[in-house]
Amino acid sequence: MSDAAGGLKLGQRVPDFELETFEPAKGDFGTFSLAQQIAKKRWTILFFYPADFTFV
Repeated sequence: MSDAAGGLKLGQRVPDFELETFEPAKGDFGTFSLAQQIAKKRWTILFFYPADFTFV
């Protein structure tokens, strides 16, 4: 089983990715880039709730 199929374990690096987001301050959609967050030396916490499209 590959890491992608089995998930990540504590201490492993997350593969680089981009995803579409909703930005409430702009009232529009935007893009999140992990590479940009790392370049800005920002901590990042992601959570995913696939059962609903409610903005959290």
